[in-house]
Amino acid sequence: MRGRVRGGERAAFAELYELYATAVYHHALRLTGDWSVAEEVMSETFLAAWRGRGDVAVEGGSLRPWLFGIATNKARNADRSLRRRLAFLARRSEAETVDDFAEDVVGRVDDARRLAEVRRVLGRLRRHEREVIALCVWGGLDYAQAAEALGVPVGTVRSRLSRARARLREIVEREAGTARTSRTEPRPRRGEVESEAAFAVLPIQEEAR
Repeated sequence: MRGRVRGGERAAFAELYELYATAVYHHALRLTGDWSVAEEVMSETFLAAWRGRGDVAVEGGSLRPWLFGIATNKARNADRSLRRRLAFLARRSEAETVDDFAEDVVGRVDDARRLAEVRRVLGRLRRHEREVIALCVWGGLDYAQAAEALGVPVGTVRSRLSRARARLREIVEREAGTARTSRTEPRPRRGEVESEAAFAVLPIQEEAR
């Protein structure tokens, strides 16, 4: 696959897209917190991959770390794209009439709420710590693959991930303590998640066990 991609074989890129488009999209979604921006990042990632195909080493394993690295860089500029869209909407003289789309988004409401909470909690971390969380915990990359994606040493990935996990556990414990102090309702049954912050970092806690 690496040789075919490096050689510019279009069929190979079609296969690459089929294999990793969904994974790249979800990675971008976790970093940006916006479905439309994530779609834009995914498109830009594969366009950049095509343009940079000559940089692919012939020897190596999965191309997922390479694609995730490109997506991470594209996601760093996502806020700029979002600001441009918001500025455009602000300049519109009147809102357009659109069809009722309520039924289409009902299934996304809860996911959107949880994603927003994940973004809120992760927003307390440094950018490079958020990126290793997205790559290693949710993206499924190992340390070496994450290092390849970010262009940093493996030891740097390990230290960033360790700090990020410790910080997230601290945030969850603090917020859980605050919730217990201010709670007026009965305590949840054993096994229930007490806060959205706790839900947001469950993958961190489970993976660290």
